[in-house]
Amino acid sequence: MSGAVQELLDIMRALRDKDTGCPWDLRQDFRSLAPYAIEEAYEVADAIERGDFEDLRDELGDLLLQVVFHAQMAQEHGLFTFDDVAAAINDKMLRRHPHVFGDESVADAEAQGAAWEEHKKREREARSGADASALSGISGGLPEWQRAAKLQKRAAAVGFDWPDVEPVLAKLHEEIEEVRVEFSKGRGHQALEDEIGDILFVCVNLARHAQVDFGSALRRANAKFERRFRAMEAMAQAAGRSMAQFGLAEQEQLWKQAKLQEAANDPF
Repeated sequence: MSGAVQELLDIMRALRDKDTGCPWDLRQDFRSLAPYAIEEAYEVADAIERGDFEDLRDELGDLLLQVVFHAQMAQEHGLFTFDDVAAAINDKMLRRHPHVFGDESVADAEAQGAAWEEHKKREREARSGADASALSGISGGLPEWQRAAKLQKRAAAVGFDWPDVEPVLAKLHEEIEEVRVEFSKGRGHQALEDEIGDILFVCVNLARHAQVDFGSALRRANAKFERRFRAMEAMAQAAGRSMAQFGLAEQEQLWKQAKLQEAANDPF
């Protein structure tokens, strides 16, 4: 084990020392730490999206800390150690890459992807026992859009899928119309939640058919909105007013100007 990794393990052990450790670190458990692991994973993705590799190094360190923290708590409970975590992923990588570490061969990356899914399927079947569903083993702790994508991918693997993007687009229009009907009927919150959920589920399916990562697409949309809104605020400030002092029609004009400025500054 490298010196830096061992030092990190030693630091975590000291932070969790019952007599001399940090009160905050001692108060944590698996459940309280789970949101931090999710947050750090998203911050890794954000650093990659921004192309900030110095920040990526730091964010990967924060994510590694979460692994070390959970492993330390598990060791305290006699469950497993950091070495056990590393050994488990080593075994999985060796098992799922027989074309690299064994005698099998694959034609290309697509064939490897199919082989990877087949290995995962066999592992799920070995773990799930009586649950033979194609949907077994999909974590309930995933962000719901990721869970939707996995449900759809699993269903598609056994043939339950649209042949191309056109019926997906038609379904999206159908679901939007159903929301429109619910609004016109003045139906309650539950009905609208169900129909809007259907729209989001179809949007995930559309992204899958387009081979677009839904989370990445939404991050880009969020970043685009933030850039343009900040540009609107800057234009409002230059005019000696706040955004709240502009009417909606005026704000719409600022939005259009922000889009034009962005297009003008885009070299592509």
